Amino acid sequence: MSHTAFFYGTLMATPVLQRVIWGPSPPSTIVQSTLLTIRPAMLHRFQRHKVKNADYPAILPANMTTSVRGTLVTGLTDGDMWRLDVFEGHEYERRKVGVRLLQQKPEHMHTEISDVTQSEEDNVEGGEIEAEVYVWIAGKQRLEPEEWDFEHFVKEKMKRWVGRDVEDEGFQDVDDAVAAQKEDPTGGRGINGSITNKLEDIGDKEDLLNCAV
Repeated sequence: MSHTAFFYGTLMATPVLQRVIWGPSPPSTIVQSTLLTIRPAMLHRFQRHKVKNADYPAILPANMTTSVRGTLVTGLTDGDMWRLDVFEGHEYERRKVGVRLLQQKPEHMHTEISDVTQSEEDNVEGGEIEAEVYVWIAGKQRLEPEEWDFEHFVKEKMKRWVGRDVEDEGFQDVDDAVAAQKEDPTGGRGINGSITNKLEDIGDKEDLLNCAV
C-alpha cells in the first residue's frame, strides 16, 4: 500500500528522512528518485511549536488563521510508515489531514530542500490532498510558545543527526526494531531488500549504457 505523508520538522530534511526509512546505508540517488516524490505543501489550522530541550518540533490543532509549511512525500510504503511510527514514538499520533500543495516558481524547481520549504515568496497554493501527519499528544506543557525554525535546524543542528559525529537521535530505536523482525519490515525497500536490489541493478545497467554513448 502506498502512503502520502506531510512532514513539518526534522523529516523535511531529506537525509534525516532517508536515514529513518532506509537505515544507515540508503540506496543510490537513482533508486531514491524512483521511489519517493517530495513537494512543498501547507497544512492549515495547525500550529508548530518548539519542543522544550529538543531539536525537533510538534504541531497542535489551532485556529483558522494558523498554518504550517512543510513537505508532502508520496510513495511511502507500509514498511516506511512502520519505521516512521517507531521513530516518532509515543509522543505523536499519526492522523489523516488535508494539505495543500505549493506551486514552485521556475527558479526554485531544483533548489535544496531547505530553500524549497522556507521560501515564503513561493507560497502559491494548489489543490488539497489527503495525507498522514504526526500530531503531538504528549501535552502542551512540554512545548514552547514560539515557532520552530527549520533553517536553524539545518544550519546548526542537522550535522548532529546525519553528520560524521552523528548522535543516536532516535535512529537506534528504528534500527533495533528492524533487527528484531524476522522478515524485512520495509517490504523489500530497505538496504539489501528485494525491491531495492532490483532497482540498483537497473540503475547499474543504465549507468553502463550512458558510459557507452
